[in-house]
Amino acid sequence: MIIVRFITILLLISFTGWLNKSESQVRNTNNLPPFLRKSTPWADSLIKTMTLDEKIGQLFMVAAYSNKGIEHQQEIVELITKYHIGGLIFMQGGPVRQAKLTNLYQTKSKIPLMLAIDGEWGLAMRLDSTVKYPWQMTLGAIQDSGLIMKMGEQIAEQCQRVGLQINFAPVVDINSNPKNPIINARSFGEDKINVTEKGTEYMWGMQKHHVLPTAKHFPGHGDTDADSHKTLPVLNHPYKRLDTLELYPFKQMTKKGLGGVMVAHLYVPSLEPTENKATTLSKRVVTDLLHDSLEFKGLIFTDALNMQGVSKFYPPGVVDVMALKAGNDVLLFSQDVPTAIKEIKKALQNGEISKEQIDAHCLKILRAKEWMGLNRYHSVKLNGLYNDLNKKEYTLLQKQLYQKALTVLKNEHNLLPIKELKDNNIVTISFNEEPGSVFEQTVDLYKESKHYQVKNLHDIANINEWKERLTNTNTIIASFHNSDANPWKKYKIKGEWLAFLMQISKEKKLILCNFQNAYALSAIKTTGFADAIIQAYQNNEFTQSAVAQLIFGAIGANGKLPVSAGKFKVGDGINLEPLGRLQYTLPEELNIRSEWLKPIDSIAESGIKEGAYPGCQVLVAKSGKVIYQKAFGYHTYDSILPVKITDIYDLASVTKISATVLALMKLQSEGKFSLDHNLCDYLGDEIPDTLPYYNMNIREILAHQAGLQAWVPFYIKTLVNGVPRYDIYSLDSSETYPLRVADNLWINKGYPDTIFKRILRGPVKTKEYRYSDLGYYFFKRIIEKITGESLDVYIQHIYDDIGMSTTTFKPRYKFPLYRIVPTEKDNYFRHQLIHGDVHDMGAAMMGGVGGHAGLFSNANDLAKLMQMYLNYGEYAGKRYIDSTVLAEYTKCQFCAENGNRRGAGFDKPVRDGEGGPTCNCVSYLSFGHSGFTGTLVWVD
Repeated sequence: MIIVRFITILLLISFTGWLNKSESQVRNTNNLPPFLRKSTPWADSLIKTMTLDEKIGQLFMVAAYSNKGIEHQQEIVELITKYHIGGLIFMQGGPVRQAKLTNLYQTKSKIPLMLAIDGEWGLAMRLDSTVKYPWQMTLGAIQDSGLIMKMGEQIAEQCQRVGLQINFAPVVDINSNPKNPIINARSFGEDKINVTEKGTEYMWGMQKHHVLPTAKHFPGHGDTDADSHKTLPVLNHPYKRLDTLELYPFKQMTKKGLGGVMVAHLYVPSLEPTENKATTLSKRVVTDLLHDSLEFKGLIFTDALNMQGVSKFYPPGVVDVMALKAGNDVLLFSQDVPTAIKEIKKALQNGEISKEQIDAHCLKILRAKEWMGLNRYHSVKLNGLYNDLNKKEYTLLQKQLYQKALTVLKNEHNLLPIKELKDNNIVTISFNEEPGSVFEQTVDLYKESKHYQVKNLHDIANINEWKERLTNTNTIIASFHNSDANPWKKYKIKGEWLAFLMQISKEKKLILCNFQNAYALSAIKTTGFADAIIQAYQNNEFTQSAVAQLIFGAIGANGKLPVSAGKFKVGDGINLEPLGRLQYTLPEELNIRSEWLKPIDSIAESGIKEGAYPGCQVLVAKSGKVIYQKAFGYHTYDSILPVKITDIYDLASVTKISATVLALMKLQSEGKFSLDHNLCDYLGDEIPDTLPYYNMNIREILAHQAGLQAWVPFYIKTLVNGVPRYDIYSLDSSETYPLRVADNLWINKGYPDTIFKRILRGPVKTKEYRYSDLGYYFFKRIIEKITGESLDVYIQHIYDDIGMSTTTFKPRYKFPLYRIVPTEKDNYFRHQLIHGDVHDMGAAMMGGVGGHAGLFSNANDLAKLMQMYLNYGEYAGKRYIDSTVLAEYTKCQFCAENGNRRGAGFDKPVRDGEGGPTCNCVSYLSFGHSGFTGTLVWVD
């Protein structure tokens, strides 16, 4: 026998919250950098013992890679041991490899090295296998700047874990030039207040954990049209403009205790008149403006001295001296350290640089090192490094940041969130994205839709074919995608794509989603294009999931556009409230640790290993949020077809509370049905008044204590020697045999009445708790009599309205068989694998629609219905059942009288070891049901 397991659990768990400790010391208004606010005895003592060579060496920070070989490693060791360099900037590589090199290099250095990284969006900017936070333009859309501080804290924690003390971030350039090739999405945007606020929060987050932030690129790289890696960009603005815009973030952050600044390679004639002299090499810029005028006292870093912005004009060594004379503390990425040291010594000899200047730069570096904790340096622990760098709380913040950035730029007629799912045929068209994306998968969690992908113009050449394809479509969701590898990837919405969408979306609703740089919106030339527009900024699993959840009202949006783009202006953004559909998130969002749910995996896998079932689905939701959703194993024991979360299972007796009881509660909410009535009040013309069934009470039937038999094997009398009788069955369908039982097995249309009459001829036993299916044969007839529709048709309206796409009777008529999990190899009635037909024999003989069995669904869709129950009859802003009715049905009906635990249709928790689906730890307010095919749903 093949039995599958399908489990849906909705849990409500309360956790005690805790308050964050005061941030007052973090948000310090003292303009001194943090390493100058306290005494530094280690630094003060150490500098007195250092030679001139050691002091000069401290000024250098060279590039180190963890993805290069032993030769590079030896070069770095030589620079450390022979030239006493003060720091390294780690470039591309991996965290474990880098940690090993960190430990090696630190052991070789007499004075602990100050180690840095370009980690604007976290360590992932340089290291694989680490957390990638959003780019700064994405962060610029977020209205809760506290999240940026939290990100700064997490990045600092990760830096410390791999032995880093400096992060060359944040970028506080104001990107006022949309064509900027190198800053662009690395900036928080074009609004100086927003850039400053976000940059300050990022700074505070890192400095709280003693990791030095470095605001860049002074005096402002945002309004350039060239890349300083390749040439010397020109910033041709008067000082008044620079002072009010470009310099603004640096001035404000300095007042709030900024620890580090990186100076850019720019030619700014209003600041430095010498032609082609980069700001990095200008005393007027570094000393006179930054240090003296702005009163910045933190560490001043050059941008990389190997960049063409300086290296094309000055040779190695000379450029280092010029940078030092300009007033920089740290010479970053020197091309030739030995030559640079020689040139610095020459400059000392001829008086261009004084020893006092060298001492001052060195002491500042040493004081920073003491603040960083390098006077108490400990090697990086390799054990558990990957897990420590990829904590779930880091992933949660990633998700929250991307979600909070979502910006709704247009919402005609309040199309968003989509409210009506019934009869709303939805199609997604993704441009430049692979099929099966997270976006498509998440859309399907709310409403199964058709999905198309467009890769090139050939794909959209045949407009008539597309129009035919979309004939019955109501809503088109079009999405533009781009590589998320780095923020300087080219971005574009092709005019041909927009023209195509205009042609196919006439008389349809069009929702446009841009999963790329906001400047791509400049392609939209008319405000009349699309009914709704969502800007997501980046293209990854977080943004794709969040946008789909936004469209269907699981989450809201309050992001604001950080830059202007075409018809859209900086600050644009429509606030959107959530509608209340299930949200998909991490357990940590509800203060539940993911590892606490790992025993579910073990239980599910153990059952498969023991042969109890070949596969299953498990879902857990709390507070309207799905926090666990997995599929295990295979459809059958031959392990061919893996179970997916979208696959469909036979719910068996879960049908009772998911279909029949749902219908009864809805009818009672409308005043058409009552628990306190008897069968005769609805079926008086079908049940003789001489029978005990006539006055049988509805409430007692639903609580399984009306005296009904437990079960009647109706199929046995339809067999002769174990073979179906062909006066009752047919091999094919016809007017006389319209009801499908299984493959090549159709039953006479009058047989459901025969079953009903057999029930009426059966005995009624004493009134005591006895679980029975038979009452649901009555309820099916009652529902159909009141509504004038068959049970499956009537109840399908609710499923379609809620968005339960897979929930249905007779699923083989709607879904391919590969999505439907087989239930059993039947060798006693139908003599075949039961696949796509209801397992329960009685329901099968009713044509697949029984009041007690016959419904199919998956864990995801069933969770929506259970959430509606948990909400006392409301879901996604719409009421389906009166709250008092639902409370009446889900309470224990006869606990006080005889200890029967049952509700009206619903099962209730067992106590004291009594057989049942729960343990003593479950709240008595909870309810649910189980099914013979291995299904279980429980709501607490």
